[in-house]
Amino acid sequence: MSPIHVRGEPGDVAERVLLPGDPGRAEWIAKTFLQDPRLYTSHRGLLGFTGRYRGVPVSVQATGMGAPSASIVAEELVGLGARVLLRVGTCGAVDGALAPGDLVIAQGAVPLDGATRQYLEGRPYAPVPDPELFRALWAKAEAKGYPHHVGLVATEDAFYATTPESAQGWARFGVLAFEMEASALFLLGRIRGVRAGAILAVSNRIGDPALAPQEVLGEGVRRMVEVALEALLEV
Repeated sequence: MSPIHVRGEPGDVAERVLLPGDPGRAEWIAKTFLQDPRLYTSHRGLLGFTGRYRGVPVSVQATGMGAPSASIVAEELVGLGARVLLRVGTCGAVDGALAPGDLVIAQGAVPLDGATRQYLEGRPYAPVPDPELFRALWAKAEAKGYPHHVGLVATEDAFYATTPESAQGWARFGVLAFEMEASALFLLGRIRGVRAGAILAVSNRIGDPALAPQEVLGEGVRRMVEVALEALLEV
């Protein structure tokens, strides 16, 4: 079937793809980091660009918010030839050691979302990233000396349903932060035989009245993308 949502053609999408949720961030990444970025889709506001990073073809494709949208995009990207899917997004911290702007490299994702559950037909499962991509992300973050944390995240559906109290309940099981796409991407990576991973920038602590100041979050996002692109060259 031709892709319904990611309106690309064979050859439009590179094998290595960054996946921000926000289409505005997708455009910023493409124009800031890629050489000669070209828009290949804007259908439904899911902006997708392909260019080159250090001479290597790389695409940046917005997924929208949440695992249902991200799983649709991921499925269609694989059909268009993508072989490495790397989420670059933000997260809400629950571990007290995380500060706004810090990076989180997901070692696994607790699947609290419905999309992962539907794919699994209710089976228990532990979604984890591709080990080579995970190792590359960790190594690049360490080499650059950026503040980073490695461990579990939780993938949720209902952004406003999570309370500080419920989030802290997960912290005692080792969950560092909450986000909305990683578990489905990790699972699809296994099902479809492609590499999948996630690196995140902390936007706030769950329960904070506001997100981090723009200059703090913006620097965290810049560092996240820099690490992500360097890691893509290793896989």
